[in-house]
Amino acid sequence: MKLNSLRIEQLRQFRKPLEIRDLQPGINLFCGPNESGKSTLVRAIRAAFFERHSTTSVGDMQPWGDSSAAPQVMLDFDCQGKRWRLEKRFLSKKRCDLQIDSQSCNGEEAEEKLAELLGFQYSGKGASKPVHWGIPGLLWIEQGAGQEIRDAVAHAGNHLKSALGTSLGEVASSTGDQLIGTVERQRAALLTPTGRPTGDLADTAAQQARLQETLQALNDKIAAYKQQVDRLGELRRLDVADDADRPWEHYRQQAEIARQQLAEVDGWLSEQQREQAALRACQSTLQLLRDQLSRFEAQASELQQREQAHAQAQARVATLDANLPAVSERVTAAAEAYRLARQALAEARQHEQRLGIEKDCVQLERQLQDLTTALAKARQVQADLLELRRQAQASRIAPAQLARLKQAHEQLAHLKIRQEMVATRLQFDLQPGQSLQLDGQPLSGQGERLLLEAASLEMAGVGRLRIQPGGQDLAELTRQQERLTGEVTDLLHELAVDSLAQAEERAARFQTLQAEITGKEGLLASHAPRGIEVLDAEQQEHQARLQALRDQLLTMPCPEGAVVSLAEAEALVEATSGQLAAAERERSDHDRERALAVQAVNGAAAELQRLTVELQSPERRQLEEKARQQLIDLRADEERFKRAVEERARQIAAAQPEILRQDIQRFGATAEQLEKAARQRKLELASLQSALETQGAQGLEEQQAELAQELARTQRRHAELKRRAEALDLLLGLLREKRQALTRRLQAPLQKHLNRYVQLLFPQASLEVDENLIPSQLIRTVSQGQEVGAYDALSFGAREQMGLISRLAYADLLKEAGRPTLIILDDALVHSDHSRLDQMKRILFDAAQRHQILLFTCHPDHWRDLGVAAQDIQALKATA
Repeated sequence: MKLNSLRIEQLRQFRKPLEIRDLQPGINLFCGPNESGKSTLVRAIRAAFFERHSTTSVGDMQPWGDSSAAPQVMLDFDCQGKRWRLEKRFLSKKRCDLQIDSQSCNGEEAEEKLAELLGFQYSGKGASKPVHWGIPGLLWIEQGAGQEIRDAVAHAGNHLKSALGTSLGEVASSTGDQLIGTVERQRAALLTPTGRPTGDLADTAAQQARLQETLQALNDKIAAYKQQVDRLGELRRLDVADDADRPWEHYRQQAEIARQQLAEVDGWLSEQQREQAALRACQSTLQLLRDQLSRFEAQASELQQREQAHAQAQARVATLDANLPAVSERVTAAAEAYRLARQALAEARQHEQRLGIEKDCVQLERQLQDLTTALAKARQVQADLLELRRQAQASRIAPAQLARLKQAHEQLAHLKIRQEMVATRLQFDLQPGQSLQLDGQPLSGQGERLLLEAASLEMAGVGRLRIQPGGQDLAELTRQQERLTGEVTDLLHELAVDSLAQAEERAARFQTLQAEITGKEGLLASHAPRGIEVLDAEQQEHQARLQALRDQLLTMPCPEGAVVSLAEAEALVEATSGQLAAAERERSDHDRERALAVQAVNGAAAELQRLTVELQSPERRQLEEKARQQLIDLRADEERFKRAVEERARQIAAAQPEILRQDIQRFGATAEQLEKAARQRKLELASLQSALETQGAQGLEEQQAELAQELARTQRRHAELKRRAEALDLLLGLLREKRQALTRRLQAPLQKHLNRYVQLLFPQASLEVDENLIPSQLIRTVSQGQEVGAYDALSFGAREQMGLISRLAYADLLKEAGRPTLIILDDALVHSDHSRLDQMKRILFDAAQRHQILLFTCHPDHWRDLGVAAQDIQALKATA
């Protein structure tokens, strides 16, 4: 089979027609990035063959957002020496046309021819599924499904077996398989398919295990009994030794000796603490004496410093007294300038206030005029609103009563129609000059009358006819008419109107007045948002405020001459205020510094006097001499205390108090443990003696002999069944090997093609298939020998490669059998490394000598060495 051209339209992203022509018999390479439409082309080919044109389950083929689109596919291909053209349209104006050379067919007939040609079947309902795809489903690899081969082969199994020229079902129905079935059934009575025991073999094995477990438990019990007897003798010997030696008393004596030694060491520790306290007190007194002597030495140098400070303070006071007149003069000048600036600021503020009041008067006059105008308009609108409300009250009509009146009128109209339908119709067509009398009313010419009740028809010169309308509905309709007429009359009276039209006119008038009232209320709200009373009050308030401002202006004096602006006056006040503050701060700082200088002079003089008297007093000299003598004595005591503390520490360290505490703990714990062990042995001795007396009466040796005999019988039975199971298992294996050899002969054509491709990838390797023609294991030659790996245990990339090789072998097999082949690869071998990919290219190129291959990829650089030009999907779309 060779595909020549493909044309699609309104299919996913291909809204406009796209046509691919001049497809080559070997490899055809199509490339493009993700979402460019590669998988859409594959989907179009699949839909053209697999989907019935009448199906509604192909909505995924429509362009996104266009539910009215009708996907179309047209294929032109050569097969079996004939030219085939297939056209399919889905969802809207559905059709399927197939032309084979000069012959044509359409609809289901065309689809069945395609299914028979390629070896697949259609879905009975809904979209097509992999189970229906047959041979094309095996040879057309979907994106990401190259490694999945088992289901695809299973779905195409019947077609492949047909291509082999024989059916494995014939082998299965042979006499050999009947024997295999018999052996399998007998084996299944003893072994599971995985070789685990079942049936009698499993029961005897379980019984044997139970007996062995019971016998082992009994043996263990007997052994334990003997061990307990030995243990009883040992316990009696140890108990006699404990009573004679009583070793725990020795360790308690050792603990008491260690406790006495520790008590003596604790006394030494108390002495050490007292000696350390005396040392610390001596060192504290030494530090106090050193500090006192340091203060005595510091007072001599302090006297000279006090004399210098006193002289410096006197010089500072003299300097400040000389600067006082200049500082006072600057303060006086700054105060006068500030007074004049304050006076100018007061005049400027008074002038600014007068201007503000005059401006407020003008603004109030304008606001008062606006309020007066608004108040007049509001009062006029209020008068109009009262009149409209009066008119609306006069025109008010109850909506419920009006609705009832309309309903009654409608019912009367419907009733009239019904009366006309059931009334007796009197139609007349009289000769010119002739007349009749109907209840005294003359009838002439042509016409019609509806008779709802009995009437008399008089014919001059003939007589009188009495016409009685028939039917019970007419009387009931007459009564309903009377009731509705009375209801209408009552409603008209209640509404004080003469007719329904007048009532509706009043209701319309009321609605109009309501709209005018709403408009007037809005207009009144715009003139007086808070009410006319508030507006009137605001007018009076503005009048009173305007009069008050005018009176205030009369009391304010008019300025004489030019007046500086308020900003200039404020700036002048701020400047003079800063100058005055600076002068006053200078005066204040001067006074504070002089006071501090005088205070420093007085303090320095007093401190100088005090220090001089203190240094020259005889008591101070005596204290200093006494302190020096005490310092010498305390230094000697400090050395003596240090030697005593060090000697005591060596004595305590030599005694090792921590080790003594550990000895007390160790000897005490040993004594307790030994005594506790002796008590436990006495308890165990009594308990064990009682238990042995009880067990001695159970006859354990007799039970052991009986169990041993029963176990021997069970072991013999189990061995017999096991030999039978092993024999059946061996026989079944031999039979299956024989059948497998027959199967291999039947599979030889497919195996030949498989091995040819596999050995291009792995020299001296083979890919085995099972009886269902599904790849089962890969056999490779390695340095250590042969390596056998199950197909499902291979890596993802290796399974993908083996899957493609298998499909190419199936294609060769079909080609030899004269069946059409077309191979489609959508992004295949994406998980292969560079080395494997190069080898797979050789395999593909070799297969392309016998089959047409459509290869779609988003990695064109990986396939540039295939020897064919790549067709860019995006370029095809651009030129479509």
